[in-house]
Amino acid sequence: MAVASEGRPVRAALLQKVCGDAEMFALGAAVARVVQMASSEDEGTNELAYYVLSDPALTQRILRLSNTATYRTASGTAVTTISRAISLLGFDNVKTTALAMLLVDALGSKHAAAVRSELEAALCASLVGRELARRSFYQGAEEAAIGALFKNLGALLVASHELDRYREVQALQQTGKHSLGQASQMILGCSFESLTEAVLLEWKIPAAIISATAPLPAGSLKAAASKGDWMKQVASFSAEAARLLARGRRLQAAELKALEQRYGSALNLDAAALSDVFAAVQEEMTGLLQSMNLQSAPPEEAAHEGLPNVLLLATLDAEEPEPSGTHASGKPLNARDLLLAGVQDVTQMRASGAHRVNELIQAVLETLYRSLGFRFATACLKDPRSGQYRARIAFGEDHARRQAGFCFPMAPARDLFHLAMENDADLMIADASAPKIRELIPDWHRSLLPDARSFIVLPLVVNRVQVGLFYADRTRPAPEGVPPDETALIKALKSQVLVALTP
Repeated sequence: MAVASEGRPVRAALLQKVCGDAEMFALGAAVARVVQMASSEDEGTNELAYYVLSDPALTQRILRLSNTATYRTASGTAVTTISRAISLLGFDNVKTTALAMLLVDALGSKHAAAVRSELEAALCASLVGRELARRSFYQGAEEAAIGALFKNLGALLVASHELDRYREVQALQQTGKHSLGQASQMILGCSFESLTEAVLLEWKIPAAIISATAPLPAGSLKAAASKGDWMKQVASFSAEAARLLARGRRLQAAELKALEQRYGSALNLDAAALSDVFAAVQEEMTGLLQSMNLQSAPPEEAAHEGLPNVLLLATLDAEEPEPSGTHASGKPLNARDLLLAGVQDVTQMRASGAHRVNELIQAVLETLYRSLGFRFATACLKDPRSGQYRARIAFGEDHARRQAGFCFPMAPARDLFHLAMENDADLMIADASAPKIRELIPDWHRSLLPDARSFIVLPLVVNRVQVGLFYADRTRPAPEGVPPDETALIKALKSQVLVALTP
């Protein structure tokens, strides 16, 4: 067995790859941004929704997870907006899941078997950590799930960047003469844990999370004296449990006993509690793997793989595909179906009673933005203190700058925004370059959004009081317009907000 020496500076070389490679640099920046999102205020939830929606693949995976059996609402109504997904799954759940999906996207295609094994261990560990966080009295306990997710980051990066070295470490450990830490130290010149710490430091991850990935002494552990020590215990337990839970295998009695002896007193886990935690994790793991398309193909799918396309279309379970693609404007061809799903989602959200008005407004805005293919969308509300209508929430391209600039005086004026509110008229401007339309576009809009070629204005008027409006635009004309069925669905979305705003 080859052993690391001065001639094999694997740690330095790997760190150089991780820090210098453009893809890994982007991963580190994305991870740091998500980790630092605060959950204590509405801004944190909005920021997370913006971030997820900026990545279409991440959006689809979060929505897919929201619609798995584990999370699907009791009524069976599909979840079609990220806003609703955050409300249903919880901010911390979506945040940790987004981090997991970033790792999968960046590393999942490399050296399938080894990397997949480490990725699944990381995903499973984060779920174990989440279950323990739910049982904890510590404030901000969800950080432990993030620590658990990153616990095996060093091993994951070695598997993806230095597969031969990774296999050497595994082989040395499997001789039974060395622990994983000893084996990685001998082959790499550093332990997996120290490599994890170095990378997380480079990514500027908070110190509390980095500390949670540090190794623990052997033997039975005592109850933690601080949150930091507790997080370290949770991350270590989660990583060990994840290895045993790999691929849904049932734990043996001896394995359960060993975990209970090492962590039972420290984490208040007896045999029954361990069984409850693992049952919940295995159910959630199935949904998580499905949402990322990481699960093994079921037998019936495997049986169909050899069928010619003409026979695949003839199978009894073949479904008529939804229309795909967009109009030249960017509006999806299946806008009606997307709007309908959004109406159902928002209706369910309001009926549940577990929401605030701003969450409902955000869900409606997101539905309009995604269903109709807009590049920028905002909800603009009255601000009596400044005497203006100001954008409060926004989605889309350069949303922060445009939201900051999207404001106009409350004082009446002859422009299409004031006219829409004064007449409570929903407007769909198919071509903003038409002379008579241009005359009604105010200077502030021309300056802020000079390339807007088609847009909608949906006034929010409650008991004849002008509250604000929804606005969304595209950079191309939309000659296809809005047919009556789509118009009805848009009005149904708006009505949900109006009811919520009614005193």
